Amino acid sequence: MRMDRRALVTGMGAMLVAAKAPPVAPLPATLVKPPRLRPGDVVGLIEPAGFTDDMFDLDLVKETIVAMGLVPRPAPHLAARHGYLAGTDKERAADVNAMFADPQVRAVFAVRGGWGCARILPLLDFATIRANPKLLIGFSDITALHMAFAARAGFTTIHGPNASSSWGRFSWDGFRAVAFDGAMPTFANPVGNEDRLVPRAGRIRTFHPGKASGRLLGGNLTVLAALMGTGWLPDFSGAVLFIEDIGEAPYRIDRMLTQLALGGVLGRLAGVVFGQCTDCGASGPSYGGFTLSEVLQQHFEPLGIPVFQGAQFGHVANQFSLPVGVRAEMDADAGTIRLLESAVA
Repeated sequence: MRMDRRALVTGMGAMLVAAKAPPVAPLPATLVKPPRLRPGDVVGLIEPAGFTDDMFDLDLVKETIVAMGLVPRPAPHLAARHGYLAGTDKERAADVNAMFADPQVRAVFAVRGGWGCARILPLLDFATIRANPKLLIGFSDITALHMAFAARAGFTTIHGPNASSSWGRFSWDGFRAVAFDGAMPTFANPVGNEDRLVPRAGRIRTFHPGKASGRLLGGNLTVLAALMGTGWLPDFSGAVLFIEDIGEAPYRIDRMLTQLALGGVLGRLAGVVFGQCTDCGASGPSYGGFTLSEVLQQHFEPLGIPVFQGAQFGHVANQFSLPVGVRAEMDADAGTIRLLESAVA
């Protein structure tokens, strides 16, 4: 007997939405705002995950920080290497702890992502980190630090370009507005200049219309899924979830979204913004499985909350600087994210 596909998808989504979640850390009613950046500020450079094997690349990172009008302070183990990690777990954790303990350091940039941030979470000195709120900037594997800080430190961090990112005008202007100016911008995809009757760059797809407001929480989907059930995630109740990924086949995206659903995360959200999923397409001309769009539709439409795909953050050259933990309003029809409070003091 042929089963109606939409009924099957809706039934599956409703079942997953009803799933219960393990205990998680509630966000404080009022987040502490780290100090805003000023020209001449000293900022720390850390590699809490993967290593950089070319010192020329690190020179470029330092020059990028200088071009921002800031003074780079490399962590003691910045050039270390331990297998595919930038030093041992103790060394990488010590660098994070040292930067938050240093009174001269006003913010901390992750040089790159990779893998390894989750390994150092038990070694972080959260008493010292909480006592010294500073902007932590980075994305990809840095998601583990963003989520742990949201759960246990209680202050804003920024999901934005890593220090080794390209930092084009779009990325720099957005970061400066949030971190230096304390502005409350509306993030919208840049307008493309393609020679097409109907431009394709920067397009969004709305899965469920409407507006929603809540705390901005999220980051890399793979990292979020890996942290489920560990106690290192904050409470997502009423949050606007933003997620992105790279190099994941549709079935793996399906698996990770299912994990978030079964863990009770998706069912507690106010809204969802799915950013860029770079190289996440189905493979081969004869591919017969679900496409990424179909997977997202299956998980998001049954939620009945505003959801859109295509926002400009993730593993792309130009991206938003999204303050983690601040209140924001998303508009699934317009494809925008509007900050409702400043990320910095």
